[in-house]
Amino acid sequence: MTISTTVELTLYRPEYLADLTQFHLPEEQLQFTALPVDSLEEALTDPQRYPIVIMAERKVVGFFVLHTGQGILDYDDYTDTLLAEVMLIRALLIDSRHQGKGYARQAMELLPAWVRYHFPFIHELLLAVNERNVAAQHTYTVAGFKDLGHRPIGLAGPQRIMHYFL
Repeated sequence: MTISTTVELTLYRPEYLADLTQFHLPEEQLQFTALPVDSLEEALTDPQRYPIVIMAERKVVGFFVLHTGQGILDYDDYTDTLLAEVMLIRALLIDSRHQGKGYARQAMELLPAWVRYHFPFIHELLLAVNERNVAAQHTYTVAGFKDLGHRPIGLAGPQRIMHYFL
């Protein structure tokens, strides 16, 4: 079933907070990502983190954080791109009430052009996805991210590092 909808990415604004605090994930998904309220405070106090809201039909349906600078030094071993030109994607999630509609895939397909526009100095998007999170791996692959074989161990077990070269 194909759902035609308008998905947009936007920088966080305070008027989104009420919707973001209502997000819910099934217990099995909480091992892979954080709820927006858990990552938003850090993102708002770190000038190298950019909280991003995923909108569909003018409703808040998802969230993630883009991260640059010193906070992504741990990922330097997984890329040949200068770290100053790399942006890490953190904590992507779609609220459980909106899952299964293709919003995460559409958001990740929009992200490269959005980053090129807002952050023209960025040449690579990078993310870590848990080996057990097969649905997320599929979403990233369909959106054009490449798995180059890096397998670090994260807090929840083995991770796949995925890349999108801008």
